[in-house]
Amino acid sequence: MKISGLSKDIEQTEREKLASVFPQCFVEGKLDIDKLLSLCGEYILKDFEKYEFTWKGKSQCLPLAQQRSTATLRPCAEESVNFETTQNLYIEGDNLEVLKLLQTSYFRRIKMIYIDPPYNTGNDFVYEDDFKDPLERYREVTSQTTKSNPEAMGRFHTNWLNMMYPRLRLAANLLRDDGVIFISIDDHEVHNLRKLCDEVFGEENFVGNIVWNNATDNNPTQIATEHEYIICYAKSRIQADAVWKTKISAIKDLLIEVGLDFIQKYPNPNVLQEAYTKWFRTNKDQLWPLDRYKYIDHDGVYTGSQSVHNPGREGYRYDVLHPITKKACKQPLLGYRFPQATMDDLLSKNKILFGEDHNKIIELKVYAKDYEEKLSSIFELDGRIGSYDLKEIFSERPIFSNPKPVQLIERLASFIMSEDDIALDFFAGSATTAHALMKLNEMDSKNRRYICIQLPENLDANLSSSNSKAKETIKNAIAFLDSIQKPHYLTEIGKERLRRVGAQLQESQSVKKPAKQHNQLSLMAATTSESSEESHFLDTGFKVFKLDSSNLKIWDSTPFPEDDLLSISNRLHNMIDRIKPDRTDLDVVYEIMLKMGVPLTCSVSQVDISGKTAWSVGDFLLLICLSDGLTVEMIEEMANYAPGQIILAENALPDDTAMSNAYYILRDRNIEVKLV
Repeated sequence: MKISGLSKDIEQTEREKLASVFPQCFVEGKLDIDKLLSLCGEYILKDFEKYEFTWKGKSQCLPLAQQRSTATLRPCAEESVNFETTQNLYIEGDNLEVLKLLQTSYFRRIKMIYIDPPYNTGNDFVYEDDFKDPLERYREVTSQTTKSNPEAMGRFHTNWLNMMYPRLRLAANLLRDDGVIFISIDDHEVHNLRKLCDEVFGEENFVGNIVWNNATDNNPTQIATEHEYIICYAKSRIQADAVWKTKISAIKDLLIEVGLDFIQKYPNPNVLQEAYTKWFRTNKDQLWPLDRYKYIDHDGVYTGSQSVHNPGREGYRYDVLHPITKKACKQPLLGYRFPQATMDDLLSKNKILFGEDHNKIIELKVYAKDYEEKLSSIFELDGRIGSYDLKEIFSERPIFSNPKPVQLIERLASFIMSEDDIALDFFAGSATTAHALMKLNEMDSKNRRYICIQLPENLDANLSSSNSKAKETIKNAIAFLDSIQKPHYLTEIGKERLRRVGAQLQESQSVKKPAKQHNQLSLMAATTSESSEESHFLDTGFKVFKLDSSNLKIWDSTPFPEDDLLSISNRLHNMIDRIKPDRTDLDVVYEIMLKMGVPLTCSVSQVDISGKTAWSVGDFLLLICLSDGLTVEMIEEMANYAPGQIILAENALPDDTAMSNAYYILRDRNIEVKLV
């Protein structure tokens, strides 16, 4: 079998899905639409007039997503951090092409997608796909052609929808069955985005709409706009986690830390509560959503919760005596929600909160250390914090417009992602998503991974087409890149951010944090407690890949006269060696991994085969040798490593006889062989 230079055939994959459900509807490999319709029976929509969401160019969008890519991803170890060991990816290129290339290796492997696509303001619309040749469109963009999208074009919404539709289609394939997608958006396109996502993910998989209160409008016209939206859809709402809660909370960690300080200082319970109450009242307005945690004992900060009653039906009936009056406390209307043995255990552990007398229903103590936050549809976070995040890293004037706050992504990911889960952001911008996941991993000692994709927009080109406010930011970015001797591309800011954040986090792990002062509380200064797992490996690296044309030559099928023997000869001669002369072995190895569905983070190591270079992928999941002049003895040596598959150059062996012998040797060892 020969490996092609094309990406996954998405149409074929969809046909196979359909055939697995309706095999009787396929005749000689072709879909019999009449049989399919007859099986669907009464569920067929026959009305000429029906509800649908459409726009100019929609019919071209789906073929654009289905069109197989002739591109590949080339590794750039010199721009990476911990290239050999990291499980994170940073990919430079048009996200449409990159998403196509990831279809095989990352099909149904992504737990969370977060994207912050360009808001449709009508200006600086970089993503305008060419329906004929997407890769050439990418090259046009990266060679510095930036198009605007003025409303006067008459396609203000259309262009944006044409950009989003194929990308969401491809992204949906990458989500796990329990995966979810979050999309940041504003009022300009939120209505269209909902309809678009209903079509791509199914309206039954709509999870909710988060209203992010992120600004104060000091100059309102009619209605002060102080919010944006984050739309959430599940791949399958039925298979998504039933409850989304998180133990990650900066306020929770701070209350725990403050409580420990007070407990150490005040052994007397009354003095302890008095001192904590004074601090709590001073800082209460900054403690939401834990602004009910106003009590403290020597087990920590806690709140009372009216959670002892049985909801909806008759519960347990028994007496709970008040510790002072010695009379039975007032019972909840429907009784207690747990039996008396459980209540006795809670009483013995001092987890029941009594009122001043028996006339008040008892409450269950809930300690801050046990607090789990629910994901709410209202989220309050100052949007300016995103700029503060960058300023802390670069100590420069603004170099990126409207970055999302790290806390925003931290919060979303903490609800959804767990150990070894992968997040995808294909509008990576300044790499906030990657920053947030690294920081989150440092907080709770987990290993969440990320894939970031960003178009390498040329800042010099953007400078000439941007408005005055944006020009200043772009000039700052260019000056910064000059100071670190990097080319003027947006992706260079993202990579440098990750290098600096990674270095900061590694340093913070190795240095014990000094004691904190709590007389003044600031959310921006709130930090989390150190991980109890001191040995936890924090992955702060990332592998850089860049979009390029395939490393494999593709047959030129351009017609030519039948008697043009010279052209025929030249084309045949050009294909003797399918690998392009300017590409390295590692370039080809990673393209093979992409085509064969192996994650790009899989280990790759060099192996010597009787003086010939080979590459082991994933501890001999694959053994790749691109050298020519191989012998049957060398093939036997390769087989001794017991790889899952062996990939050879098409001209690796001298003749057909040697190739046949190699094939039978490997067949007897149950090793599949493929040619490049």
